[in-house]
Amino acid sequence: MPIDIIRHLKNKNYPPATQAKRVGWGVVAVLFRSSPNFFPGWRNFLLRCFGARIGRGVRIHPSVRVMFPWNLALADHVVIGHGANLYALAPISIASHVLISQGVHLCAGSHDYRQPHFPIAHAPITIGSGTWIAAEAFVGPGVNVGAGAVVGARSVVMNDVAARTLVAGNPARVVRQLSETA
Repeated sequence: MPIDIIRHLKNKNYPPATQAKRVGWGVVAVLFRSSPNFFPGWRNFLLRCFGARIGRGVRIHPSVRVMFPWNLALADHVVIGHGANLYALAPISIASHVLISQGVHLCAGSHDYRQPHFPIAHAPITIGSGTWIAAEAFVGPGVNVGAGAVVGARSVVMNDVAARTLVAGNPARVVRQLSETA
């Protein structure tokens, strides 16, 4: 099946209201990214203005890229590190006390490769409480990462991760179960 580039470029992926919000966020994102590191409240405010649900004690680095903030829900005491990418074409929900390290990519959208015009396909991502997603890991659409899990650096996670499990690699595989105290 050849790729139909002409039809792909004509895909109507988003309704006009979403397109308008995208343009507005594109303008405001400049303020987000140019803010000093020590102004997390300002960045949280900007995200809330575009529909993000942000808890208390959330710290998001100014170099974080957020697509569709209205699909983002962060509970209390979440840290999103330098250069992370929150590609929220579908909801991304992050529970409390979660560390998303530098360069992590949470990708809640892709394209349907089974169709020649590659329309947008998306599925939500859920990150459980007390989880650490280590540097430059990739978490794909539809993945649920259980509470207390650890995703190793540069891992590629395309399937659910059980609670209190350490996974690593490409593709991510279980390394071991984590104890309640570890």
